[in-house]
Amino acid sequence: MADDEHPSRPVIGVDHFQVCCPRGGEGAARAFYGDLLGLPEVPKPGVLASRGGCWFRAGATGLHVGVLEPFVPSTKGHPALRVRDLETLEALAARLGEAGHPVDWSDEPVADARCKLRDPFGNLVELLVGTTG
Repeated sequence: MADDEHPSRPVIGVDHFQVCCPRGGEGAARAFYGDLLGLPEVPKPGVLASRGGCWFRAGATGLHVGVLEPFVPSTKGHPALRVRDLETLEALAARLGEAGHPVDWSDEPVADARCKLRDPFGNLVELLVGTTG
């Protein structure tokens, strides 16, 4: 039995994480998270759809973009999205930079490679190869 499957540990994984945008930011969220990062959008349940925002998938984990009023970007808490390999990360970083989202490469030895950037709303986003823990 894997350590995270032990019955004494009731939490078995992460279902989703959320970032926020201002009201009306769904188009920019779709362009960034969907078009640039390549995350597939998934439909929000009907009861939640009226609140605005949009949902994406990052592997088995959801990335929810919710509307926050008044909006304040998250400059510390952030999603860290794992990328397939260094070549893919470098290509993605170049594409993001060309689209106006420059990346800041980190040389701290906590993953094979990683960089940070801001989404269209100023929220911190990390991209990495490997894992930090």
